Amino acid sequence: MGPPTVTIGTYPDYPSAQRVVDYLADNRFPVEHTAIVGTNLTLVETVLGRLTTGRAALIGAGTGAWFGLFIGLLFGIFTAGSWIAVILVGLVIGAIWGAVFGAVAHAMSGGQRDFTSASSLRAAQYAVTVDAGVADQARQLLGRMHMTPTGATAR
Repeated sequence: MGPPTVTIGTYPDYPSAQRVVDYLADNRFPVEHTAIVGTNLTLVETVLGRLTTGRAALIGAGTGAWFGLFIGLLFGIFTAGSWIAVILVGLVIGAIWGAVFGAVAHAMSGGQRDFTSASSLRAAQYAVTVDAGVADQARQLLGRMHMTPTGATAR
């Protein structure tokens, strides 16, 4: 556990807290003694769409194509002749195998998760904390900034 910290302000969103730390950095404050702490975290899973076997195969084909392109580039580096053909063959083979694996993996799930989604963590508020030894310096700098925190407490 590190040194005691002091909350110099809480903000409703991350960009506001980030602006505070950036302001401190711009004014030569030792930001290595600073942290942005998100509180009251919520996991949000945004459903992007329905996942069918065909769509799973398409997503797998895209992933496989990237992998095949990478392998094709590796082999293409060491090919004296038509390196473009080696790269294209790697891309095509990767896409085919990716599609097969994507379709099979989805079919084996038995309909347990027939949607795609993206997860993110969101905080209700963001506290900017500093080590207690530099808290007064941070408060003085923030006094010159035209941005008011919603609260400042010791931790």
